[in-house]
Amino acid sequence: MILHRYFANRFLVIFLSVTAIFTLFIGLIAYVEQLRQVGARADATQVAILTLFNLPTELYQIFPLIAILASLWFFLSLARSSELVISRAAGRSIFQTLIAPVAAMLFVGSVIVGLGNPIVASTKKQYAELRETYFDGRGANFSIGSEGLWLRQGDDLGQTVIRAARSNLDGTVLFDVTLISYGETGGPNMQIKADTARLETGRWVLRNVTVWPISSGENPQNLAQNVRQFEVPSNLTLEQIRDRIGNPSSISIWDLPAYISQLESAGFSAHRHSVWLHMEIARPLFLVGMLLIGASFTMRHVRFGGTGQALIVSVIFGFGLYYVRNFAQILGETGQIPILFAAYAPPLATILLAMGIILHMEDG
Repeated sequence: MILHRYFANRFLVIFLSVTAIFTLFIGLIAYVEQLRQVGARADATQVAILTLFNLPTELYQIFPLIAILASLWFFLSLARSSELVISRAAGRSIFQTLIAPVAAMLFVGSVIVGLGNPIVASTKKQYAELRETYFDGRGANFSIGSEGLWLRQGDDLGQTVIRAARSNLDGTVLFDVTLISYGETGGPNMQIKADTARLETGRWVLRNVTVWPISSGENPQNLAQNVRQFEVPSNLTLEQIRDRIGNPSSISIWDLPAYISQLESAGFSAHRHSVWLHMEIARPLFLVGMLLIGASFTMRHVRFGGTGQALIVSVIFGFGLYYVRNFAQILGETGQIPILFAAYAPPLATILLAMGIILHMEDG
């Protein structure tokens, strides 16, 4: 038990050290990249804020790389200090030695998903809103609830709030639509109801429309007009709607099951979100697989040589398995393979592959 605790603590320290190094490195690169993108449209403080909000997202994506590098560091340090040899001489098998780092990696992976995922989802939303505010001077909000779909768009003349009972799969056609337009002073100046609203370039095209101009001292009902078609200017794009509604990474894993139900009730396809949910649940297993891949090439004593080659091969293996996982996710999102297979097959295959290599080296 004491040796297990020693190995686990040592691995956690190494993992945190690698994470800190990458956090600093990515933060500096991201800050320079933000400066290059924004130019003179934002000052240094705003760029720093943007970088801080974007940093968790960038870091979250490379945790598999951090896991395999921490594994290489950990097992190489044990091999160089002959602690692995001593552990084996004490009668401990190679798999008993792996218990502590694997348990530590499972714990870290669970924390990353359980706590890190909601943080990433929140900061990603804030980052997108800040970019729109800083660069466009106005923001656009999207939300989905039990009442339907809500959008807010803005321009130099004011804001428009849009509510729809349901939508088509990509959010470009809304049904049972209500729009309320607000002027520069902040007060409403028009209410519109329509059967459908289709998003086209630079405008919403409404069908079977009733328009109520809102002005002080007048009864809006007396001014109501029924028209077959009506157009409302819009700065929203199809990409914005797809990114906000179709991007599951901006939703906390704890809120995702309810959000999937809301999407389906609003008429959207939630297949992509279901794949993402299971991919996140399987993430700790994939991190364990990355750890075992690193261990499989570095658990032998350094006196046998070939350490540099082992490092290169293990990193290449890690990158290859990471891209296989991403490819399986794409296949799952497009419905070409089952969701559970897309989410859980890559991490399980990674673990089994690593265990096979370890067994081969142990017996051979």
